[in-house]
Amino acid sequence: MSLTRRELISTAAASAAALAGTGPNERINIGLIGAGSRGKYHLDDLARLKSENLAVTAVCDVYTANREAAAARAEKEFGVKPRQTTRYQEVLESPQVDAVIIAAPDFTHSEILEQAVKAKKDAYCEKPMGVDFAEAKRAYLAVKRSDRVVQIGTQRRSDAKMIGCARFVQSGILGKVTRVDMQVHFQEPRWRRDYHHIRDTDIDWPQFLMKRSDRAFDARRFREWQLFRDYTNGIPGLWMSHYIDLVPWFLGDPYPRSVVSSGGVFLWKDGRETEDVFHALLDYPKDFLVSFAMSLTNGSGIRNEWYGTRGVLDAETMRITGAGSKGSDRVQEEIRIEPEPVEPHMQNFLRCLRSRETPRADIQAGFSHAVAGCMAAEAFRTGRRIRFDPDKLEMMG
Repeated sequence: MSLTRRELISTAAASAAALAGTGPNERINIGLIGAGSRGKYHLDDLARLKSENLAVTAVCDVYTANREAAAARAEKEFGVKPRQTTRYQEVLESPQVDAVIIAAPDFTHSEILEQAVKAKKDAYCEKPMGVDFAEAKRAYLAVKRSDRVVQIGTQRRSDAKMIGCARFVQSGILGKVTRVDMQVHFQEPRWRRDYHHIRDTDIDWPQFLMKRSDRAFDARRFREWQLFRDYTNGIPGLWMSHYIDLVPWFLGDPYPRSVVSSGGVFLWKDGRETEDVFHALLDYPKDFLVSFAMSLTNGSGIRNEWYGTRGVLDAETMRITGAGSKGSDRVQEEIRIEPEPVEPHMQNFLRCLRSRETPRADIQAGFSHAVAGCMAAEAFRTGRRIRFDPDKLEMMG
């Protein structure tokens, strides 16, 4: 749910008034787990929000250069020398940490999140919430049993444009939605990272592996982990999670009923294990079908279209028209959707830490996109239709 401009101004004023009297004991102490590109992004966010009375008091990363650079930046921004470690467990054990930001590679998210709430830490967890279904389910149940504030990093939940689109879809303006078409296409090798300068002495390699294998040190796997099955479930986690998160939000249906998918490595024959062309079809209990397609082989752009009996929403151009509808109640005139005022995603998390409210992208939102992603990945792996039992929280097939 979005805030009106008046509510945002009121909230900001109340927050400023509260923070004006905040003493040092009420400072929010944050542990950063993962100081790579996403961790640096979040450090930038926190630096912009330093007036919220916060400090980064611990930095965890298995790579020495990233850890030391993030720690130096945090000390400069917040005036506190953070503890450095390669082990996330030490951050969770620290009484100097109130909340953690989990920005390590995708395959670590569920386990660290589960352990964080068990350690009584609030958590901001990057997307995808999980790439292994069993781990994602354990984390979900651990959060549900706890009283911890958890925000998932699906930032479209705090996108002013998407909030505007959600409001219109939820209003019923499209009639019954029966089909959603999502496509993402680009061609440049955005996953490439230079790894030739990485030495095994710079990395806590066993901690990076998180007991998933006993594989010998491999600099390419460390820097380009997105290409290898040990560390990701491929496009469903890396990219589909951004888009499929809109489905339970816009249409109120948390889990797919069944999923089929296909694809492969059709162009980039570079030793990668994850697909460069992927297509999933997800059907939902409320009787609509979502098509998600992605290729890394042709940069034909993005589509995000929602088809209803009264018309179509193009969520990229933010327009609703009566295109395709033959009904007497079809949308008669084009509707242009305006962005709605909204506080940034990290600011929403920080505010909820103090108020103990449920943040905008809560654990249910995270688990919903994790379930869809894990189902799509399993369908791709097995070539079978994968079904989901929402009562038992089990994948089948």
